[in-house]
Amino acid sequence: MVRPYEPADTDALWELKRGFETGLGENTGSEDKRETYDAKLTDDYRQRWLDWVARCVDEDAGCVQVAERDGDPVGYAFVLPESLSFVWDAAVLNEIYVRPAYRGGGVADDLMAAAISVARDQHLPLDRMVLDVDRENDRAQSFYERYGFEHWGEMVARDL
Repeated sequence: MVRPYEPADTDALWELKRGFETGLGENTGSEDKRETYDAKLTDDYRQRWLDWVARCVDEDAGCVQVAERDGDPVGYAFVLPESLSFVWDAAVLNEIYVRPAYRGGGVADDLMAAAISVARDQHLPLDRMVLDVDRENDRAQSFYERYGFEHWGEMVARDL
């Protein structure tokens, strides 16, 4: 079952977010990358991120979708609210994550269907959904390609 996030999900959503963040550094880069993502997960970051989620949900109640199995949250999808679509001139799938034990069982498919539905309800500059995916994450690349995502430029970054 996939449903909109509720305030009672706060602790569970944070644990899923931690899994998302620590997973970004697994098997897709050097040990420095993993340490960078692990180090940002402070109490201050937790509070700031959860406050941001609350603001986004206040604007668009469906922008964060939670997948449950046997009543336990096992994944989430976070589509940025419509007001932030101008970041990429399109709907933005900010994050999608499924606990490793639940991968391969259709949870990600359910979350993607919910995310696409949320995006289709938005009034967008361009009728498309974009996301950022690590080029070294073959599993994620394959998943997105299965849903028709194609490369549309490349994100670059530098330290500040």
